[in-house]
Amino acid sequence: MSVRIAPSILSADFCRLGEEINAVVESGADLIHFDVMDGQFVPNLTMGPPVLASIRSVTEVPLDVHLMIDEPERYVEDFANAGADIISFHVEATQHPHRLIHKIKDLGCQAGIALNPSTSQDEIEYLVDELDMVLVMTVNPGFSGQSFIPDMVEKIRNVRAMMGDRDVEVDGGIDNQTAHLVSEAGANILVSGSYIYGHTSYMEAIESLRDYTV
Repeated sequence: MSVRIAPSILSADFCRLGEEINAVVESGADLIHFDVMDGQFVPNLTMGPPVLASIRSVTEVPLDVHLMIDEPERYVEDFANAGADIISFHVEATQHPHRLIHKIKDLGCQAGIALNPSTSQDEIEYLVDELDMVLVMTVNPGFSGQSFIPDMVEKIRNVRAMMGDRDVEVDGGIDNQTAHLVSEAGANILVSGSYIYGHTSYMEAIESLRDYTV
């Protein structure tokens, strides 16, 4: 299973967002990762459906939407209509995760669940057969540029065992050092923001992350 790279636009230059997206796509990005924060589930505010729709208009690569928000069921239709291809939510953020998974799929998107560092993979054991992807957070969500939490490597292994050949994504502190750790553990989609957008060459950064297979 080849590793796919999903640059997080949270670290991009928002004054040049369209150019920044085109630049990473031309440099080999496989997906664009779109972080949504509501200032309640996590202590920050970011982007909403109108920004996603504008991104959809400039690229055809899959848009990977990560909802770090309370009551995500209230907003998934808006993000699907704006062009999302994958929508992930946190299992703690909704009272009815099984229903929400199927709502996302009915909207024509792939459905994923995100696990915070403090959230055990056991929380999704009864849901895993319904999922297209699990996103393992390797930092505490809410801010870009945080340091990778090494203890999450074992969780990635456990999630890979649960998911079989379906997607396991990781997000947080991913660079050319940690990419090896998470890929060996079973992750096949690597989200990276600060490392890619802070590099002098987006292509070199992306290729340095892609040099691993699982």
